[in-house]
Amino acid sequence: MNQTKINLWHLLWQMIRYTPRLYLIDAFFWLFIAGLPIIPGLIIREFLNNLTNKSQFSVSPWTFVILLLITGITRVIFIFIGRITKTQHRFTMSALLRHNLLRVILNRPAALALKRESQLQNTLALGELISYFRDDVQLIEDNVVSTSELFDAGVFALIALIILANINWQMTALIFLPLVGIVIFIQQMEHRIKRYRRASRMATENVTGLIGEIFNSVQAIKVAGAEVSVINHFQKLNEQRRRTMLKDQLFTAILNSSFQNLVNLGTGIILLMSAKLLKNNVGLTVGDFALFVYYSAFITDFLTFFGEFIALSKQTEVSFERMAELIEGNNNLSDVDVIVAPQPLYLNNIWGRRQNLPVLKSPPQADSKLQTLTVENLTYLYQGSNQGIENISFEIKRGSLNVITGDIGAGKTTLLQVLLGLLPVQAGKIYWNGCLVNDPANFFAPPRSAYVPQIPQLFSQTLRDNLLLGLMAPTSEIEKALYNSVFTSDIGAMPLGLETLVGYKGVRLSGGQIQRAAIARALIRQPELLVFDDISSALDVQTEKQLWRRLQESQNQENSTWQPTILVVSHREWLINGADQVIVVNQRA
Repeated sequence: MNQTKINLWHLLWQMIRYTPRLYLIDAFFWLFIAGLPIIPGLIIREFLNNLTNKSQFSVSPWTFVILLLITGITRVIFIFIGRITKTQHRFTMSALLRHNLLRVILNRPAALALKRESQLQNTLALGELISYFRDDVQLIEDNVVSTSELFDAGVFALIALIILANINWQMTALIFLPLVGIVIFIQQMEHRIKRYRRASRMATENVTGLIGEIFNSVQAIKVAGAEVSVINHFQKLNEQRRRTMLKDQLFTAILNSSFQNLVNLGTGIILLMSAKLLKNNVGLTVGDFALFVYYSAFITDFLTFFGEFIALSKQTEVSFERMAELIEGNNNLSDVDVIVAPQPLYLNNIWGRRQNLPVLKSPPQADSKLQTLTVENLTYLYQGSNQGIENISFEIKRGSLNVITGDIGAGKTTLLQVLLGLLPVQAGKIYWNGCLVNDPANFFAPPRSAYVPQIPQLFSQTLRDNLLLGLMAPTSEIEKALYNSVFTSDIGAMPLGLETLVGYKGVRLSGGQIQRAAIARALIRQPELLVFDDISSALDVQTEKQLWRRLQESQNQENSTWQPTILVVSHREWLINGADQVIVVNQRA
């Protein structure tokens, strides 16, 4: 996969601009934290000069002690406040990144697979997303907050430089020799820095992705007796991750130590020169020498920090590139700025005040009862293959039972997903009562439509929570939905009834119970259009016949306030024979 080109400094600037007040407040406090140690240097110089009778001030030694204590206490106070502002700023930056990344993923067509960097596997498992939301976000967060710390360190490095230049400008100029070495070293190592970081992130993805797959496939692993082979594969991926992480961390440590050694080498040369001047008594007092030693640390620490910051920036480029590649092509977004776009987060600020939460929008109400749903030349072809649907047209009428059937792989599920906006419409049009539907994903939501896929998803909550999902429905409507979905007797056999915890993804329920729970969840919302995708896969024939009998009874009740229109994928001959319309999807040549 071609790596996405990004402008790192532009992205960092966009994040700084998101909360400029918080950024400046944090920078202000850390300016004092970084700068207050400069005062003890002046105090120590005057103290030493006072001992050698070369000081311009004649004060008691206790005065110097008191000044040092005041400086130390003041710095402790600023550190305490600075930790609060720094934590708030860090959390805000990481929250913005996670919010935007999650928003982009959730807004993409739901049936599209996420991309990944591996050439062997071009789709991303859910477990592999941990690396993006945890590791990459944390690295970018570190880079953003380091900009203010680098600026603060630079300010006082400049002040120290001016003071030292007044003592001896020749020695001061030598301090910049390590900077030249650091810049050259970073330029030479840039490719390797990014390559090691990308490899370590990929290795982490493989491990977290396999963990997610193991938890999702526990029963399949047990049935196949594949525990040993799965564990061996897991150990192999962990060993690969250990090696790549070791290379990455070791190389980063070598870089940082190289920066420090370059700086220490330059510092050693300077101190040898200053000692020689002091020995020859050439315009350098003991206090000046002590000040030079003390203040040179400000400059050398800044140079080391600068080298580490540049290396961190190169690694941050990898994180932004990975995020851009993750969303590229799935959301019609080509601008990586979406990752750092300003969005309301509704977090508590450093004063404990929270922005008012927005009022949640009510579910869209059907502006008119469904009379006709028309599909014209609907087309979707999967990228890189000849699979999909092409030029599908049909019309369904209110209160009718419409069955989609065809060979396996003909595109029946794809047709439903394109119709409901789970896959983007590549060509064709959809009309609701003669009006063009421009945004199927948002239009076909309850109460206009409800969808039950082949493999429904349940949350690790109670049955009631899974059925309602926040909907306020009277008990009579819940009981009616349970009756029509042939789920009443199952609920009655459970000691806690609707308060039964279903476990992770409904693991405590059978496949048929999960399917009927999903059907009941759809029926409670009383949608105009009911869409089922081959629900017979988890139901026995008797239960399924009972289900369809009750659904057709609901359709035929003239006095009922709800008469659903049903669109279903099925191969059941008896259901096809009883349908008002049969839509046959043929496999593309």
